[in-house]
Amino acid sequence: MASLTNIVAAVLAGGVGSRFRPYTEIVPKPMIPLGPEEKPLLEYIICWLRKHGLRNIVLLVGYKWKQIRNYFSNGSRWSVQISYSIDSEEYRGTGGALLNAYHKGLLNTNPVLIWYGDILAPLNVEELLKQHFEKKADATLALADRYQVPVGVAKLKQDTIVELEEKPWLPTHVTIAILTLNPHILPKAEKQLGKSFDIMANLIPWMIKEKYKVKAYIHKGPWYDIGSLERYRKINHENIKEFLRT
Repeated sequence: MASLTNIVAAVLAGGVGSRFRPYTEIVPKPMIPLGPEEKPLLEYIICWLRKHGLRNIVLLVGYKWKQIRNYFSNGSRWSVQISYSIDSEEYRGTGGALLNAYHKGLLNTNPVLIWYGDILAPLNVEELLKQHFEKKADATLALADRYQVPVGVAKLKQDTIVELEEKPWLPTHVTIAILTLNPHILPKAEKQLGKSFDIMANLIPWMIKEKYKVKAYIHKGPWYDIGSLERYRKINHENIKEFLRT
């Protein structure tokens, strides 16, 4: 397996954060404060990647991107090297942002680790990459082994509720917006999907249809989707301190 210090980690951090308004009218979502020390969300991700040996990080930025660059600069404060790929009108969506970075020559390792900028997960990055190499995969998706329904689930007998369970955990595999991808696939996808597409909604289904090797890595630990203000308010900030530990 290639050294992790040579693997590129691409973090998607360019969204407008509409579900965080009005706060994101002032700061971009990746800079939303988290935890007892009120560090930016993106800092937790960068620290986790560094902890697992990744030093080459590309931030795919757009909305209010200068705030992100002004804070993280070249990454030297965190002992990593940070580059920036600024979103353009020509390339839209998460897939378009990747394609844009690829054409700029920033995704030059095989594979690239892709991490959505509103996800925290204490995931073993080494194991994910090791499995990707061992299975000779084209893409490997991190999947949680259960999912908590955000509403109550009822069982009915005709029109009578016989059981009600509030926010149950279901034993099903769900994506957690972390994956590895062999970037040489992107130009081939561009010919079919164009310059604007989504990774999970378009690229991965297209790869499966085209018989690429799309493998699963099962993550059995917790994970946190901080994609909306509602979810942010429900976070136990004490639980995420581990992401900053070296």
